[in-house]
Amino acid sequence: MDTDGNTHRVLVTGGTGMTGRRITRLLAQRGVDHRIGSRSGHSESHTPRFDWHSPGTWDGVLEGVDAVYLCYHPDLAFPGAAESVTAFAERAAAHGVRRMALLSGRGEVAAQRAEKEVRAVFPGLTVLRCSFFAQNFSEHFFVPAVSSGTLALPVADVAEPFVDLDDVAEVAVRALTEEGHAGKSYEMTGPRAVSFAEAGRALEKAVGHPVEYRRVEAEEFVAGLASQGAPEELGWGLVALFEEVLDGRNSRPTNGVERALGRPAGGFEEYVTKAAASGPWNNGG
Repeated sequence: MDTDGNTHRVLVTGGTGMTGRRITRLLAQRGVDHRIGSRSGHSESHTPRFDWHSPGTWDGVLEGVDAVYLCYHPDLAFPGAAESVTAFAERAAAHGVRRMALLSGRGEVAAQRAEKEVRAVFPGLTVLRCSFFAQNFSEHFFVPAVSSGTLALPVADVAEPFVDLDDVAEVAVRALTEEGHAGKSYEMTGPRAVSFAEAGRALEKAVGHPVEYRRVEAEEFVAGLASQGAPEELGWGLVALFEEVLDGRNSRPTNGVERALGRPAGGFEEYVTKAAASGPWNNGG
């Protein structure tokens, strides 16, 4: 374990995912050594395999690491997540890890239970409690919907202060490499709540055709995801998550990004402009 206060190697679980890619890029820009935790491992960088469901893979990825980004796939609110993440955090503490940041969800009861359990074994944990990701429209399950022009969702047209993952990644990197974030919880949102209908109108300018919100039954939503190759259990898990999170209780924006970074959070329109430059909605994503 290093004692000079600097972070020398960061383990990024979910390092190839939406937040993980951004975090590893920022770490590389800062010259911070990092290791990507994935089920396949990375032979070119001599990174061993990591699997949340296989504790025998944990010690290898934790060797020589002093900071860890915890990102459980598909979501911290899914069954079994709290137990796995807490056990891993305890193992990380035994390896001498000094800094840890946990990706969590705003309004998710199960996720917030996981936060408490992880903090019980790692008191210095920094919690990144996020609202709905803006990038779900350009990098995840909403891409085909935006491309087709219909946001068919099993939720009411509630307002949500979508958070830009570029902000989340910057907060995570600071928590993993700088003093002053240990033990804190940052509830992170965008600066303004936007309804799905409003989001569609903002996206129209980027894709060049109308993007309309339409409320559908859960069965139709799950079937639509299945037609894209998603497992049915993932679809139903998302339905449960949407029902919990997207019910209007989380519409109020917070200042978590500004608290952590000293600047305002990025807005949804800014996100759309950035996303459009990479062309995610061309030919269905």
